[in-house]
Amino acid sequence: MKQPIIVPPAGSAAPTFATGAGDRIELLQTFVRIVEAGSLSAAAAQLAITQPTASRRLQTLERALGARLLQRSTHSMRLTADGERCYEHARELLAGWAAFESELRGASEEAEGILRVVAPHAFGQERLVKPLADYLRRHPRMTVEWLLHDDNAIQDFIAAGIDCAIQVGEVADSSLVAIKLAEVPRIVVAAPSLLGNGAPPERAADLAALPWLALRTYYRHEVRLTHLDTGESARIPIAPRLSTDSLYALRSTAVQGLGVAIGSAWVMADDLAAGRLVQLVPRWQAAPLPVNLVYPYARFYPARLRFFVEAMRAAAPEVVGEHERDRAPGEAPPAS
Repeated sequence: MKQPIIVPPAGSAAPTFATGAGDRIELLQTFVRIVEAGSLSAAAAQLAITQPTASRRLQTLERALGARLLQRSTHSMRLTADGERCYEHARELLAGWAAFESELRGASEEAEGILRVVAPHAFGQERLVKPLADYLRRHPRMTVEWLLHDDNAIQDFIAAGIDCAIQVGEVADSSLVAIKLAEVPRIVVAAPSLLGNGAPPERAADLAALPWLALRTYYRHEVRLTHLDTGESARIPIAPRLSTDSLYALRSTAVQGLGVAIGSAWVMADDLAAGRLVQLVPRWQAAPLPVNLVYPYARFYPARLRFFVEAMRAAAPEVVGEHERDRAPGEAPPAS
């Protein structure tokens, strides 16, 4: 491949690359990914290349710049002083280059490459599959890694190689952009067999006398309910017979008659319609859970992320069964 011509500053000589070593942008991208991923192997996996290829690119960049950028040992890796300067400048350069490419391409820009998304199991296996498929059909040059986790514990999106995540619950990390997609109503349910021949409870306080199942992500030893008409609130202590972090396991054990459960209304809908579950104290509900799409702040957002945000926002009413929802302007990165 013909190398790009870079004009050096006056009085200096431009560094040269060995034949076939690849262009400078690719080498800088690899270097930045190695630093942010924390290791050659992690960077190689995120870039879909081999570890020897990542190592060769790093060595080529170091030879071209005439400086050691990383000090590496068997168990650790750290930036040198030159490496720290190179890393900061490389990030700025790559962000500027990406913005320049995006502006130059304008409306003809296509989403391409790999998008890594983390989503909750229940949403990710069922409700989000259709909008995901629609996204892939609209952007045939895209590949998506669809990673399912029920916790919101991603500490470092960049180091983990994650582009964005769909999270249920409040977003506590102020370093993330959070796009509110919807709110999920939560209801109290139980199997008819749990009630036997007795009358269903009429007051929220009556629920304390029944056996319970806990969704430990959101409640363990106490549940809080609010009356839809009056706004009255009730705090109910519970001693769960079973505790789980899976919404599907919660639903299945509730159907088996093991206890009362609080879960997302959409998950319980089919079992309620079939009579396998009944809704208890229907005018009392737990606080709805917000569904957010989150990603790190950046100066530039690639087309693959911008179009994915668009697709998820458009699909949100169908995903949770809403007919309308408010959209705050300027939350999502604009599509080209």
